[in-house]
Parts: sequence; C-alpha cells; structure tokens
Amino acid sequence: MEKTVEAMTTRKTFTDYLRLWFKWVLDPLGRLFLRLGLTPNMMTLLGLAGNTVGAYFLARGELLTGGILIAVMTPIDALDGTMARLRGEASDWGAYVDSVSDRYAELIIYGGLLYHFLSAGDVMGGMLTFGAAAGSVLVSYVKARAEGLGYEARVGLLTRAERYLVLAPALILSFVYVGLGILAVFANLTALQRIWHVRKLVHARLNQKN
Repeated sequence: MEKTVEAMTTRKTFTDYLRLWFKWVLDPLGRLFLRLGLTPNMMTLLGLAGNTVGAYFLARGELLTGGILIAVMTPIDALDGTMARLRGEASDWGAYVDSVSDRYAELIIYGGLLYHFLSAGDVMGGMLTFGAAAGSVLVSYVKARAEGLGYEARVGLLTRAERYLVLAPALILSFVYVGLGILAVFANLTALQRIWHVRKLVHARLNQKN
C-alpha cells in the first residue's frame, strides 16, 4: 500500500530532536534574553554577526579561534526560535529572517575558509570548501523550492545542524580537510536525497488525484 503525501512529510529532523533534547536549557536561556530586552530577530542577527567574526579569523588562518566562535554561535540558531515560541509571536517574517540569515552565515564562513586557502595557494582546500558550500546551498535551495511548490523536503543526512556539528570540531581539532570532505560529499548527497524525496511526493500526490 502506497504512503500518502501527509504520511511522507511528518518525520522529524535531527534539528527537531535537538530542540526537544535541549529544551530544558533553551527555554530558561530564552526567557533570560527576553527579560534583557532582546527579540528573536535580534538574536538571529547576533548569530550572524558572531559567525561573521568567526569567518574573519578563518580568513586570517586562525582556524582554532574561528572554530571556537562558530561553535559558540551555533546554539543561537535554536534560541531565536525558542524565544519566538515563548513570546507566542512566531511569524512568517521572523522565520524568513532566520532562514536568510542562516544561509548568509554559512556562506560567510565558507568564504572565510576559501580566502584562507586561496591566500595560501592551497588548491585542494579551496576545492573542498567550494564543494561543501555548493552542497550546503543546494540542500537549502531544494527544500525552499519544494516548499514553494507545496511540498516538504526536510529529510537527508546533513541538515544545517549536522553540518555545523561536523565543521566546528573539524576546525577546532585541525582536521579541516576531513571535515570539508565529509561536507562536500554528504551535503550534496543530502540535496540528492531531497530531490528524490520530492519526486516521490509528486508521484504520490498524482496517484491520490487519480
């Protein structure tokens, strides 16, 4: 018996599980920042600014410092959503700002790495960075394009949370090539997974209509 479109789009992502597992930390922190007068969108932009500073250190070749900053900024991605939920003010605009900011942050980080590798004449590092950046963009684009057509594509091996869990330790522990190689391969595989998933959704919807 074929699955319905609804049954194929109700799965939780790793990011969803992280928010549930760390709710006991995120909720108190979210309330604290709200009491301090910060808004969810301010938190989103703070995360972007922090990652930009991290990318600056990456561009200078200070991978450890940049990696630590990126690791510290990663939880900010969950806090803005938590704060919006606590305020009961989740909005399309807030979700839009969050999504766009996430894409900018990720590309700025890769831009810092690419500058570092190009300055050092490191072709291999530059190509791995390009592959990782291309895969990351495609993962997000495939999801956004599917949603624009009325489908959900939140599946895949390396969503944004997993990508940061690979990248930050790779920078801090000095196995940058390995980390970028994992991202270059599996981010692009994730994009292909999502394309295949959307194909199945399209066919399932057509079968329901027929």
